[in-house]
Amino acid sequence: MKLNRRTILAAAMGAAMLAQPFAAAAQDLPRNVRLVIGSGSTGGDTYQAASLVADALSKQLGVNIKVDAVGPSEAFKAVGRDKRGTTIMLHHDQSYLANLYGIPGSPDPFTEFVVGPTLSINPGNAYLVAKNSKYQTMADVLQAAADGEKVRVAIQPGGVSEIGFSALKNAAKTASPGSEENIVAVNTGDQADKNQAMFDGLADVINGSIQANEQFAELPDDDQKAMRFIWITATPEALEQGPEAGVGNLTRADMLKYTSPETKVPRPNGEDFTFDKEFFLIYNKDMDPAQMETIDAALTEVFQQDDLKNRMLEAFFIPDFRPRAEAAAHLEEKRDAYAQIIENLKSGTAQ
Repeated sequence: MKLNRRTILAAAMGAAMLAQPFAAAAQDLPRNVRLVIGSGSTGGDTYQAASLVADALSKQLGVNIKVDAVGPSEAFKAVGRDKRGTTIMLHHDQSYLANLYGIPGSPDPFTEFVVGPTLSINPGNAYLVAKNSKYQTMADVLQAAADGEKVRVAIQPGGVSEIGFSALKNAAKTASPGSEENIVAVNTGDQADKNQAMFDGLADVINGSIQANEQFAELPDDDQKAMRFIWITATPEALEQGPEAGVGNLTRADMLKYTSPETKVPRPNGEDFTFDKEFFLIYNKDMDPAQMETIDAALTEVFQQDDLKNRMLEAFFIPDFRPRAEAAAHLEEKRDAYAQIIENLKSGTAQ
């Protein structure tokens, strides 16, 4: 069919009108945006998740987004100073867990900031023992505590690392009151420190991750650094969305053996404890809501396409987009459940 000039002009005007609302919305954001993250490392999962999201958002909105690894304290300060939308934050559950644990200088993101959309899950949060450990399962760990043995667990206090430890203590208290005193924290720093605690014989169990520790699980049994997974805290629903090949020699089927319901660490209410490490955005509480809506709309578009989702899966992240309002409600519910676990230990009663 031959198109005349009037038909072509009308089609062009119609296309421009369809594109105009989103283009105008994109103009609400500054041309240069600083994405601060709650990690000081450029080699960890937080930086990796932020880089994937920043790249996709930059392309979708036509703005420059620079990831800046400044750590949680400085990230909250930076966002708290900037209501113009030139600085936004990406972090994970530690942002509210640190506040629940009373870590000095840890704000409540739900009251002092605006919690934005969820982005991805790192399903790799795990607990490991040395390959020559007598503990074959988490049931063995709980039984050892009930029998009066001290079980030393290396964690980094105040967040993702500690919540699984709290769940383990609660499970011990529920199964055999008083035995939770035999689950002892070995407070360390980052993952390298936790690994070293095991290498040096200072910890019986360590918090780790599939991504960081799978390499040690591949070592021969007689290697001093050889480890075994005994618990992965992710929900099976999250892991089942990941690649079947898994990570290294650890397939998805292997991983599911270490999660609920195959591996049980019961909560006081009888349900199995699970924990999905979720990444989400955090905004200044006085940031223009139109800017937040612009980011929501852009992410909705991005997650309807395959590029970002495929890149996340290749890096062993599970795509997990929820727009701002839905995300805030979901994360508050999650926060409240973990607050109860922490409060049970503080109060000295198992509920």
